[in-house]
Amino acid sequence: MRKILSARYAPVLRDFVSGDVLLAFDFDGTLSPIVSEPGGARIRSSTRNLLKRLTSLYPCILISGRSRSDVRRRVRGIEFREVIGNHGIEPWDSRRSIERRVQGWAPKLRKELKPFPGALLENKGFSLSVHFRKVDRKRELVASVERLAAKIPKAHVVGGKLVINLVPRGPADKGVALRREMERRRCERAIYVGDDATDESVFALPLGRRLLAIRVGKTRASCARYFIGSQRQIDRLLRTLVAARITERG
Repeated sequence: MRKILSARYAPVLRDFVSGDVLLAFDFDGTLSPIVSEPGGARIRSSTRNLLKRLTSLYPCILISGRSRSDVRRRVRGIEFREVIGNHGIEPWDSRRSIERRVQGWAPKLRKELKPFPGALLENKGFSLSVHFRKVDRKRELVASVERLAAKIPKAHVVGGKLVINLVPRGPADKGVALRREMERRRCERAIYVGDDATDESVFALPLGRRLLAIRVGKTRASCARYFIGSQRQIDRLLRTLVAARITERG
């Protein structure tokens, strides 16, 4: 992986900001620091101010694993062109039939989690998330949820940072969501910033030089070619993108 904020790769960002480029971001761990309780996630005031500037210069979207209503509330006042929730399901594939299917999984998952004190089940309507930061037997919990998912038709497990997600197989993912928005907004290129396994469906898109994939945190396991060192560096990246656009416009 390559450090996108290093002087060596400054030309890469300059090349991408010209013309019709779509900027897309994950929320947790990317725009917002990871917190112990999912309800406590907040964007720093410095990041919020930069995003207000950025969204006035570029078409920007948000693609989150949170429910659409949840994440929209957290970015209120920032002019994102679209907010996509539930790992790409909302708004386009948010059919009642899919929600009923996921809600049928919830009682089974609650039963599976009973032997694991500290596990928190987050019901997002079109997907379920199990947060296990406070669980002692973390590997056992993950294995238990994976076994359950294997028995449920059309259920798919997506990992994360101390969270495991149960999502319906088929409708969409973050990669599908990004491609759809690129086509919808007639953007030939996109920059996507994410931090987790849930973002790999974007990082792995076969778009070649049309996609600049940036991961928060360096790891060999990611398909992203570029990275920033930590979530704390998101402001620096946003400032760089703002400055590059202003320079590009002359």
